[in-house]
Amino acid sequence: MSSDAVKKRKPKVIRSEGGTPEAKRGRGESDQEVRVYNEEVELEGRDPQHDYMLYKDTCAALAKLMAEIQELKAGGVKDGSVEIEERRRQSSVHFITLKKLNRLAHMRLKKGRDQTHEAKQRVDVLHLQLQNLLYEVMHLQKEIGKCLEFKSQHEEIELVSEEEFFQEAPAEISRPHVTRDDQHQLTLARLDWELEQRKRLAEQYKTSLTSKEKIQKAIEQKREYLSSLQPGLQNIMQASVPVQEYLKMPFEHMQKQAEVARHLPPPLYVLLVQAGAYGQACDKHLSVSISGDVDEAKALSRPPEDSQDDESDSDAEEEQQNTKRRRATVGAQLDDKRKEMLRRHPLSLCVDLKCKDGSVLHLFFYYLMNLNILTVKTKVSTSTDLSGAVSAGELLNQESLLNCLYASDHGKETPNPSNRYQFDKVGITTFSDYVSDLGHPYVWVQKLGGLQFSSDGAQSGLRGSALSASHMERTIKLLRGRLQARLSLHKQFSSLEHSIIPVSSECQHLFPAKVISGLTRWTMMSHQEFTELGFVQHVLKAGLVHETDLFFMAVVERGTARVSAAVVLNPRYPDVAPLFSLSLLWKGERSGRSDDNLRAVESEVNVFRSELQGPRPGLQLLTNQIQRLCVCLDVYLETESQVCDGSEGPKEFPREKMCLRTARGPSRLKPFKYNHPQGFFSHR
Repeated sequence: MSSDAVKKRKPKVIRSEGGTPEAKRGRGESDQEVRVYNEEVELEGRDPQHDYMLYKDTCAALAKLMAEIQELKAGGVKDGSVEIEERRRQSSVHFITLKKLNRLAHMRLKKGRDQTHEAKQRVDVLHLQLQNLLYEVMHLQKEIGKCLEFKSQHEEIELVSEEEFFQEAPAEISRPHVTRDDQHQLTLARLDWELEQRKRLAEQYKTSLTSKEKIQKAIEQKREYLSSLQPGLQNIMQASVPVQEYLKMPFEHMQKQAEVARHLPPPLYVLLVQAGAYGQACDKHLSVSISGDVDEAKALSRPPEDSQDDESDSDAEEEQQNTKRRRATVGAQLDDKRKEMLRRHPLSLCVDLKCKDGSVLHLFFYYLMNLNILTVKTKVSTSTDLSGAVSAGELLNQESLLNCLYASDHGKETPNPSNRYQFDKVGITTFSDYVSDLGHPYVWVQKLGGLQFSSDGAQSGLRGSALSASHMERTIKLLRGRLQARLSLHKQFSSLEHSIIPVSSECQHLFPAKVISGLTRWTMMSHQEFTELGFVQHVLKAGLVHETDLFFMAVVERGTARVSAAVVLNPRYPDVAPLFSLSLLWKGERSGRSDDNLRAVESEVNVFRSELQGPRPGLQLLTNQIQRLCVCLDVYLETESQVCDGSEGPKEFPREKMCLRTARGPSRLKPFKYNHPQGFFSHR
């Protein structure tokens, strides 16, 4: 068969991977026998799994052919023989198959990438659409929020209620057939009615202003008339001052004091009213006055003008400025807090108690605002000079003058139990450290001001003015009695320091006419010096001595015998009698613990106070006790030798006192009781 015939028999195969459909269609129309081979079209109909298996089979066949060629060459077959060439042709076919499969794999990969890219583009388009929709939703939500938060000016207007609107508004404004169903029209109608009412009120306001101007003109005319009367009235008041003083009716002073009293805190005001009432009714020698800074007190009663926000802003700025130096200023801030907590009210009361001898007890009452307690300070004014007695230095001391006016009321600690928690916040351990500056917070001072706390021993249902009135009379009497007792003791101490025992004429019958033993020394002691004495330990153990007491040493001598008497003077003298502890230095040292007769002398001085009280109020009790001590020492010494040996006694102590019996009982007690008017001594 010739080559031309073969060419005519075999159809043409044209590979067109990149040709256009138009070109294919043009070629198809020109030559119907030409078939177009397109691997992309073939790829769509091929199974990737089948291609994979074909690839494996081809690789295996190719490997087998290569092995056979190697065996043939190893067997001596020449290169170019028919067997080898046949196998080479078959291997070439397999290589062509592998190249085709490789092209198909790349085409599948490209097709997969294109599909993935198209899918990603579709996803991106959808995501962009979603973002646009979310943005539109957010924008709409913001607009809705603005609409909901919108506040119209009509909302700030306080409109009348709907019931009143329909009752009072005319029909042409209310339009109930429309407004009852339409809330918007109802609001518009209510605003129209509000406008009508405001127009009407504006007209009334104008007429009221006109009448106000007329009234103001009339007031100004009357004010000018009254101001013209002011100088004349002042002249009349000044001219009436001597008359007020002569009639003891200080109306002008009372008026000024009443104006100032309006700014007093409640406890001081209660004390002012009750003390003034008691002075007018019962005690003409009691006077009350107000002192202090009135302007500052007025400023305290005014509300603060600055707003709370301004205060907080200023505090924040101050905190920022002091952040770096806060540690250095902690102590200063604590001191400021203490000063603020212990701050006194700018106004205070002064109560003056006058005595018959011209002496005056000045009581200064203060109110601690944050602690809600009253304190008092004292001062004594006398008509005579009282600086002569050294041992009387503590009698009129301002810090201890009013101690224990009532039993156990020392005035060292605050009676308000809530103050303890306030002190813990600012580091105050005890209030007694500030008593010298602020005054003593005695319980009776609180009651005079109408204050009573749960820590008080005796609780009552009285409060305020009733509580103050119930304690006023007794307290004033105790205060005046305390001053009289201290002044009397001051005079007595002046005589005792000169070894003179002042015995009044009313008490002369309590002692014999001749007393040989005498006082040689009278001095004051401290509490520590008193506790160091050996013959007073039994008194200390019995709890009969307190730090608030006054301590003195009296020395009584007769010849070679000397008695040292440690005297404890209670602040409530003469209601509480002085306590004597004795020590005798004669033929050895003796005390009441070792000598029965010396203990009997202590009993005569301490126990039988009713005999030594004297006339009321018993201010001679101390000197009478010292005089009895001298008398008992005479009896002790004059009867001592006769008890021992029965002789007439030594010449040093001749017998001057007349005794019925010189001794009695197993303890051989001496007769120390003086019998008036018989003039002899007997046993108890």
